[in-house]
Amino acid sequence: MPYKVILDAGHGGRDPGAVYQNRQEKDDALALALAVGEILEQAGIDVAYTRTEDVYNTPYEKAVMGNNSGADYFISIHRNATAAPGGASGIETLVYSKGGEAERLAENINEELEDLGFENRGTTERPNLVVLRRTSMPAVLVEAGFIDSPKDNAQFDAQFDEIAQAIADGFLKTVGVGMDTQEKKPDPSPLYQVQVGSYRVRDYADQMLTELQAEGFPAWIEAEDGYYRVKVGAYEKLDNAVRMEQRLRQMGYNTFITAGGR
Repeated sequence: MPYKVILDAGHGGRDPGAVYQNRQEKDDALALALAVGEILEQAGIDVAYTRTEDVYNTPYEKAVMGNNSGADYFISIHRNATAAPGGASGIETLVYSKGGEAERLAENINEELEDLGFENRGTTERPNLVVLRRTSMPAVLVEAGFIDSPKDNAQFDAQFDEIAQAIADGFLKTVGVGMDTQEKKPDPSPLYQVQVGSYRVRDYADQMLTELQAEGFPAWIEAEDGYYRVKVGAYEKLDNAVRMEQRLRQMGYNTFITAGGR
């Protein structure tokens, strides 16, 4: 008998979720949930959805849908956000409580996403969330990067298919379907970023960040080794980074390209 999973695209309809520079969480969540579902269906998993279009249901209604679907697992897809845009980066998965099957599913999904280069912020207990508290099956809520992080958004867009595959693989690993444990994944290729400045003082980096974002550039700050490095974009293809660097240099910025960030 095949496993069944219900995928919940967070928010929807009149509830956009987190919003950053006209980017809405509900849209990213729906696109990703549908992509994950397609991969799981191809792997022989029975897939149901709480929504497949831009409609609103309350979290309680979504939990009821999950319970009525007869699914073995419930996976809710979201994007994270902070009070101060750009203040955090990485992936995280929420569970009602640790120590059970939901935590095992969460850890497997996190590990697969970490392999793509996302910072792994771990598994967090959130017993107050209705879709985790009211569902009768193991349930997780995946925060697929921060929607207010230009770095995470650049990676979300550049690696969308890989992110969907990673979440699907985390589920398949949990239920032991179609996963070759002897197969070693290739090392991920680097992401190319355009560095605009490197500062010891955070205020100077923030000033440069504000200036770049006001010009419409996907700028972000990398804090490492006592330095605050202001970077623009995160690209799988070097050509895209080169084009961005040319734009920045034409505007008078001193730049160079770095590789890393996965």
